[in-house]
Amino acid sequence: MLNEIVKKLFGNKKSSSATAKNRLKFALIYDKLEISDEILKNLQHDIVEVISRYFEIDRDSLELNINKSKDSSALTFNTPILSAKKRKTS
Repeated sequence: MLNEIVKKLFGNKKSSSATAKNRLKFALIYDKLEISDEILKNLQHDIVEVISRYFEIDRDSLELNINKSKDSSALTFNTPILSAKKRKTS
């Protein structure tokens, strides 16, 4: 499951060694933060759902990263925005 998420998030652009390194990095971070594959999958779905209310996005180029420093962790989500959706006026 984690492999599918990493593959979907990062595509096949990286070398096998770089992909393996990223998978290991994320597996270690997820274990330390106690984040399951199901939680990450649901989180990505929810983020895409909310962003899609306002923007047309390239769903094939999504990136979900957890960056860890000594004192904290940060979740970053990157996606190309294709266009803004027009807001409905009531």
